[in-house]
Amino acid sequence: MLSKLSTQPDYNISSNHKVSRVRDYIRLFKPGVMSLVVFSGLAGLLVAPGQIHPFIAFIAILCIAIGSGASGAINMWYDQDIDRIMKRTQMRPIPQGLITPESALEFGVCTAFLSVFLMAIVVNYTAAILLLSAILFYVFIYTLWLKRVTPQNIVIGGAAGSFPPMIGWAAVTNNIAIESIILFTIIFMWTPPHFWALALYRSEDYQKAHVPMLPVTNGIKSTKIHIFTYSIIMLLTTLLPFFIHMSGLFYFGCALSSGVYFCILSFRLLRAKDILLAPKLFGYSIIYLFFIFTALIIDHYLINF
Repeated sequence: MLSKLSTQPDYNISSNHKVSRVRDYIRLFKPGVMSLVVFSGLAGLLVAPGQIHPFIAFIAILCIAIGSGASGAINMWYDQDIDRIMKRTQMRPIPQGLITPESALEFGVCTAFLSVFLMAIVVNYTAAILLLSAILFYVFIYTLWLKRVTPQNIVIGGAAGSFPPMIGWAAVTNNIAIESIILFTIIFMWTPPHFWALALYRSEDYQKAHVPMLPVTNGIKSTKIHIFTYSIIMLLTTLLPFFIHMSGLFYFGCALSSGVYFCILSFRLLRAKDILLAPKLFGYSIIYLFFIFTALIIDHYLINF
């Protein structure tokens, strides 16, 4: 395991304005990541069969957001040593000395408990158990174990970010169905090419921090092959909702066209002698996931209109 840095930042907490302090704690929640998590959770809730009271639906999405943010805060506490090394993460609140590691851990643990407790009391136990599973998987399986020991960290660890649509589905139905498992699988297969594209053009960061991401351990060519392979599998997975009659032709057309373009980008990256297309693929992958779930929501309401 990577040793902790001997130098610690100065925590000038008393000089910060209250508004700044709130902003810093919000940054612990990783708002960018949270937006994808919340939207996929909302998609699972909206396409699930049955009815849910708007207030309960709001609480369910709020709990997903808080649970995701809590996981991010605990992740920042544990990764404070490598966050100070990597350029991508040096501006986070802990490396900047804006929040103490102890405060970040307390904040993460308390908000994690709050999210699961609120989900169990207001929504249902199935959704609460799934939310708890996502938090525990991200913290213990990915952050504390896999991230620093294997290049397959993001493949297995990506399961944590795949739970939200299942949680949203369970909030309405109080069960786990094949449809929600497929939604889980779509994100699960999307995560490796999405994150490896980032890792390609940030590989120096991971190398300096001794994090065994695929470009560091297996090289650029192998990473490109993995990205292309997973892109094809992901495309096939996104078509499953149509073949099990969960969605109609509108979603099928959107998933097929956007997925083919994803594969084309990954193939162009594979054939290129450099990694200049990696940032473009990474950026597109974020838009792609939003697009896929938006198409699924629209298709659901078109079918049920």
